[in-house]
Amino acid sequence: MTFRIAVVGIGKIALDQHLPCIAKNKNFKLVAGVSRHAKLDDVPCFETLADLIKSKIKIDAVALCTPPSVRLQVAREALDAGYHVLIEKPPTPTIGEMVAMIDFAKKKKRVLYATWHSRYNKSVDETKKRLKGKHVNFMRVTWKEDVKKWHPGQEWIAQPGGFGVFDPGINALSIVTKILPEPIYVESSRIEVPENWATPIGVDITFKRGDGKPADMTAAFDWRQSGEQIWDIELATADGIKLKLSKGGTVLHINGKLIMEAPMEEYEMIYKKFAKLLKAKKSETDYSPLQMECDAFMLAKPVVVAPFKWIELIH
Repeated sequence: MTFRIAVVGIGKIALDQHLPCIAKNKNFKLVAGVSRHAKLDDVPCFETLADLIKSKIKIDAVALCTPPSVRLQVAREALDAGYHVLIEKPPTPTIGEMVAMIDFAKKKKRVLYATWHSRYNKSVDETKKRLKGKHVNFMRVTWKEDVKKWHPGQEWIAQPGGFGVFDPGINALSIVTKILPEPIYVESSRIEVPENWATPIGVDITFKRGDGKPADMTAAFDWRQSGEQIWDIELATADGIKLKLSKGGTVLHINGKLIMEAPMEEYEMIYKKFAKLLKAKKSETDYSPLQMECDAFMLAKPVVVAPFKWIELIH
């Protein structure tokens, strides 16, 4: 079966990942795009989802690649039209909106798929396997990248609901919440907010184990990284095993030995999974990474830092 899909929000992530992966997957056929600014060459494009719905083009599903702040509204509109919905991460700016979206999808009896692309990696799966039944008492997450490289011209990320550096940081948390054998929780956090932003550009988080046992677990996110981009998760267990996931979760070392270096196929695997969910008529809506991020905001000590500009639109 081939599912007719439209992409809503034709920005960098849609152009870099969603559209190429849809083109490669025989289970999907791209039939339309929705964007106020961008256009696609081979399919009709509309400025709004409402315009697409009015066109009467037959659609089975939509991939929402808009900024998170408008996702609930757009998802409800799509679900109302009878479309199944895939949402790019982070799914929504708040837990309340995510729960509302889940409930609405259930009411409409449509598939809702909240994607976490960094989870879709063989090295991440192997790490989860190696940690099963273990007592993890050490974790260092280091997620440092250059916002100018990954979010050129995207003013929304510095505005309320735009997440700031939590936008890439949630990728690390999506891995952490998948691989750890027991849940952890935010104990405290510190966020650095530029004078001209409403969202953090740097974050430090301290975690605690749910069982109260001693542990040394922290995460550091930074969007001012120049040169090499760093996406590392280091872990240690009580019985002396040391693991390191690097390069965004694609490379796994255990006790200093290279165990696996997996190809980057995150979005290919997302669309493979989406096809399975559609055929089974099942939703997948885990929002634990968003919950952890919201907790970090709730417990944060904010620190105002110097203004940071990467596009002229931000004052």
